Amino acid sequence: MADARSHVLAGTRGALHVHAWPHPRPRYAALLAHGYGEHAGRYAGVAGVLGAHGAVVYAPDHAGHGRSAGERVVIEDFEDVVSDLHAVAGLVRAAHPGLPLVLVGHSMGGLVAARYAQRHGDGLTALVLSGPVVGAWELPGRLLALDEIPDTPVSPAALSRDPAVGAAYAADPLVWHGPMKRPTLQAFARTLATVAAGGDVGALPVLWLHGADDRLVPLAGSRVGVERLTGTGGDLTERVYPGARHEVFEETTRAEVFADLTGFLDRVLAR
Repeated sequence: MADARSHVLAGTRGALHVHAWPHPRPRYAALLAHGYGEHAGRYAGVAGVLGAHGAVVYAPDHAGHGRSAGERVVIEDFEDVVSDLHAVAGLVRAAHPGLPLVLVGHSMGGLVAARYAQRHGDGLTALVLSGPVVGAWELPGRLLALDEIPDTPVSPAALSRDPAVGAAYAADPLVWHGPMKRPTLQAFARTLATVAAGGDVGALPVLWLHGADDRLVPLAGSRVGVERLTGTGGDLTERVYPGARHEVFEETTRAEVFADLTGFLDRVLAR
């Protein structure tokens, strides 16, 4: 796959840095939404798999993350992040009119992707949620009840059983290694409630990927949100990986995860 290119868009909170992995003859486009405290550059492996599968791939650094503008890891309103993602989708459609569009969201990006599907689902061909922050996620309420947010960063060991993944995360200068911030926690709590009340995504095909040993976003809490999002008659494909931690795309079983991802997309794109 070709090296990533960069675009800069005017986001809702300032300059939005967008990674783009081109493809000479794409059969679909993929839009990636990364997780809390990280950046889209960590998804080069995912982009490579999707590129080999026929996708042109775009992924913004969300506001306050990576190379995008904003105070580090401060998101005051996730609706703005959804709007930023929609602006990137507009960039994709301008460059590749008529291509099916697949949205992939991991962790916090899963919350953004779920809300995006509620607002703009008619423009999507499929939705992929990896360890998504939807449903019953207790962390924001627990931290907001404290007078002071503890300086407890994400543990690299919680990401994957592959120690190289944690080591790279710990050494990455674009990853936030400090405490969570109160405005972001408040925004998480509000948006979890908004997505819960926002209705299902109808017949949109959804692939849900989750590590059974995910301690950052526990499986049981996400299940509540995913099942509500897909509804009783929805098109949901579920894959839970025994022993896997939070980042299933970076797990020791990543080959199985990517096979499940591309197999799902083959089924959806063949319709």
